[in-house]
Amino acid sequence: MMRNAAFIFSQEQQSYRFSSDHPFNQKRLDLTFDLLNKCNAINTEDIFAPRMATDEELLLIHDKDFVNAVKLASVGELSPSIATNYGIGTDDTPMFPNMHEAASLLVGGTLTAVDLVMQGKYLHACNLSGGLHHGFKGRASGFCIYNDSSIAIEYMRKNYNARVLYVDTDAHHGDGVQWAFYDEEDVCTLSIHETGRFLFPGTGNINERGSGKGYGYSVNIPVDAFTEDESWLHAYRTSLREVCEYFKPDVIITQNGADNHYYDPLTHLCSTIEIFREIPKLAHELAHEYCGGKWIAVGGGGYDIWRVVPRAWSMIWLEMTDNRIATGPLPKEWIKAWQKDAPVELPATWEDISPIYPEIPRKKEITEKNAITVEKALSHLRNEMEKRKEQLG
Repeated sequence: MMRNAAFIFSQEQQSYRFSSDHPFNQKRLDLTFDLLNKCNAINTEDIFAPRMATDEELLLIHDKDFVNAVKLASVGELSPSIATNYGIGTDDTPMFPNMHEAASLLVGGTLTAVDLVMQGKYLHACNLSGGLHHGFKGRASGFCIYNDSSIAIEYMRKNYNARVLYVDTDAHHGDGVQWAFYDEEDVCTLSIHETGRFLFPGTGNINERGSGKGYGYSVNIPVDAFTEDESWLHAYRTSLREVCEYFKPDVIITQNGADNHYYDPLTHLCSTIEIFREIPKLAHELAHEYCGGKWIAVGGGGYDIWRVVPRAWSMIWLEMTDNRIATGPLPKEWIKAWQKDAPVELPATWEDISPIYPEIPRKKEITEKNAITVEKALSHLRNEMEKRKEQLG
C-alpha cells in the first residue's frame, strides 16, 4: 500500500558546511528534525537516508568542467584564480574539504525523494537539505554548488516523462532553476520573491516569461520590500492556482525557503510564521487536484535558524502527513534542549506572538503595488486560457 510521506534525513547532510560563521547553517536540519521528533510527528519507517548523486546525474544539468573543478576544490587542488571562474572560493560560496561529496549528497537526497514519489511508493516526499536554487550549469552561486532542484526536474523528465511544475517561495529569486528550463515547454517555474531591486540575485522580473517554445512557462511575482502576510498570500494563492490550471502538471516540486519572515537577517519582507502554514497547505491541495498527490518538497534559504526555520519546515511535514498539531505551545523539551545554544530567545508557541514588528507606514501602497504586479505577471496566462476556451468552442 502506498504510504503518505517520506522524510529524507541523515546526519551526513551536516557536511555541507562553509564555515562556522557562514549564514548557511545546516544545524537548522537538526533543529527541525528534533522538533518533529519531540512532537511525536515522525515515524522511523518513513525516514530515508539520502544517497549520493552520481556524476551522470550531476551532468544532467552541470558542465563536466564545473564538476571536475568542484572535485579539485574538495581536495584543495584548485587554485583560487581558477575557482572564481566557477563561482567557488567566493565569500558567498567558499571552498571547503569534501565539498563535492557534501553537495552530491544533497542532490542525492532530492533524487531519493523523487524516486519514492514517482515510483508510487509514497504520495509525497520531503528533502529539507535540498533547494539550492542558485546553482548554474557551469557556476556555483549564492551558497549553492550543485542545483538539486534542476537536476531533479531533468531526472523526472528523462526517467519518468513528467511535466514538472516548480514552485519557489524563497525570498530570493529561483534564478538557477528558471534559466535551466527557460526554453522548455514541459517545465513550468513559478517564483514568488522579494524584488531584485534590493536583493540578490537581482533577477525575476515579470517580463522574464520564457523563450521559444518555453514562452509562458516562466512566471515571476516580485513583491515589494516590507510586504506583509495578506499581500504575500494573495500573490501566492492567486498565482499558484492559475499556473496549475494553465500548465496541468504531472508532479509538483516546491522550494520552501524560510527567509520571507521578518526575523530573517538577509531579506526585507514582513511575513510571519502564518505564511509557512499556508504555503504547504495549498501545494498539498493542488498536488491532489492535478497530480494524483505527487508532491516533492525541498528546503532552501532560511537564516534565522532558531526562531523561524524549525517551525516553518516542520509545517511542511505536518501538512504532508495531515497532522494538525502546529498550534499552541511548542514542546518544552525542545526549547530546553536548544535554548542553551541559541543566541536569541526561542519561541514558545507555533504562532508568532504579535506584534513582531512596528506598523509599516506604506502598507496600503505596497499591497496595491503587489496586486498590480500579480495581474501583470499572470496576464499572458489568462490570455492563453481565453484562446484555449475559444478553440474548444
